[in-house]
Amino acid sequence: MDLSDIMKMLKDPQALARQAAEMQQKVAAIVVKGSAGGGMVTVTLNGAMEMLAVEIAPEVVDPADTVMLQDLVRAAFNDASDKVKQTMQGEMARNTGLAGLGDLGGLGSMNPFGGGNS
Repeated sequence: MDLSDIMKMLKDPQALARQAAEMQQKVAAIVVKGSAGGGMVTVTLNGAMEMLAVEIAPEVVDPADTVMLQDLVRAAFNDASDKVKQTMQGEMARNTGLAGLGDLGGLGSMNPFGGGNS
C-alpha cells in the first residue's frame, strides 16, 4: 500500500467505514487460549479482551498457597492477551497492506485498548 492508496481511502469515507466494520467483525471473532503452569491454568479471551473462560486443574488449588494460583491465573491471562494482540496485528497488517513494514518504529506493538504494553 502506497501513499496514493491511502489518499484514495481517505477520499472514500464509506469504503473506509466498511473496512472498519469488517475489521470489527474479525476482531470480535478472535478467540485465543493462554496457559501457565504447563497447562494447569488456561484462560480464553476474545478479541475485545473479554475473558470467556478460566480452567484450573484441581491439583493446583492449594488453600495454603493462593499466591501461586493467583500468579498462574495472571500468567495465563497475559499469555492469552499477547496472543490476541499478535492476532490483531496480523489482521491489521493483512487488511491495510502494511504486512511488510515491520513494527513501524514501535507502533506495531501498541496496545489498541490503551494502557502500556505487556
